[in-house]
Amino acid sequence: MKLEWKSCLKIGVTVGVLYLFIQYWSLIASGMGLVFHAASPLIIGFVIAYAVNILMSFYEKYYFPKAKNKWILKSRRAVCLLFAYLSLIGIIALIIGLIVPELVNCVKLLLEKIPPAMERLAEKLGTNTEWGVYFDNALSMTKRGDVDWKELANKAANWVVGGVGGAMGAVGNVITATFSTTFNIIMSIIFSIYLLAGKKKILDQVNRVAKAYMSEKLYNRTVYVCSTLNESFHNFIVGQCLEAVILGSLCAIGLLILRMPYAGMLGALIGFTALIPVAGAYIGGAVGFFMIATISPVQALIFLVFLLVLQQVEGQLIYPKVVGESIGLPGIWVLAAVTIGGSVLGVGGMLLFVPLASAAYKLLKNDVNQRNGVMELQEETMDNEEEEVDE
Repeated sequence: MKLEWKSCLKIGVTVGVLYLFIQYWSLIASGMGLVFHAASPLIIGFVIAYAVNILMSFYEKYYFPKAKNKWILKSRRAVCLLFAYLSLIGIIALIIGLIVPELVNCVKLLLEKIPPAMERLAEKLGTNTEWGVYFDNALSMTKRGDVDWKELANKAANWVVGGVGGAMGAVGNVITATFSTTFNIIMSIIFSIYLLAGKKKILDQVNRVAKAYMSEKLYNRTVYVCSTLNESFHNFIVGQCLEAVILGSLCAIGLLILRMPYAGMLGALIGFTALIPVAGAYIGGAVGFFMIATISPVQALIFLVFLLVLQQVEGQLIYPKVVGESIGLPGIWVLAAVTIGGSVLGVGGMLLFVPLASAAYKLLKNDVNQRNGVMELQEETMDNEEEEVDE
């Protein structure tokens, strides 16, 4: 086989780039991290815009879809965008209103119970363990006047001064981090609004650029992959939210029937944490068990049993119908995606890897079916040709 100089040049450039990439991976990784950090408001804004667009598209279906009045047509996008953000803010406010007050009351109750428990623990330690010896020695030293109060005062003063300096530094870091986070959130929301307000124009521009620089085959393939990704993410978000609402409602109703404390709050918490696939409800269950245990350990155990039963019903009946069919991904691959995503990116990885795995599964399935269909068609053609030759 004869090698052309262009092929050799491509191979040489590829090998050189690969070598530089491996040799200077630490610098490349730090540079990529810096770029992602700088672009984080835009990335978060895109994620917000994608989620809000689901609500916005829902309102666009019902806000005078066949109207011909120019004022209604002009106001359509702005009104639907406003309704979408107001709906999202209302949902978040409802969840916070249900969870935070009850959580504050639980913390207050816990703080009221801690001092008596500590006193009882101190009494037991003072009489039955070695700690009691140290406790009695400290008391006897104080009574005899053997304690060097001046030295203790100097140590206390030094500790206070050092603590104040460290506290001031910590306060400064907290203020800086809070300002930076607030700024990023504001910029992300503004960017998401701009994306949603001009989404049609932006999509048209992207299509024009893609058609200009891509071949027709590559363009069609790219559109197919992007549409599959969009379908997977859309179905996953809608199905996961619907499943969370169903699970939270069933949990709240069951706790009310069982006369459990914090029924509404725990229903909202279980529903909110259920947005995390597979493991979310168990996280909410652990918090709920701890809260109920501050009132009654027996009721906390009953809550755990109820939640386990509800999780079985949800896993066998609700999730396969609501989420499983919508994303078209078998349960074993959902579990694998959650495990890998959680190991790589934490909770965000759990939410990201499931629709990505669903899209990859659909693309691979369609490609395999297409290839098998072509092979079967070729085999049928060869069989027909053989039959004609025999005749």
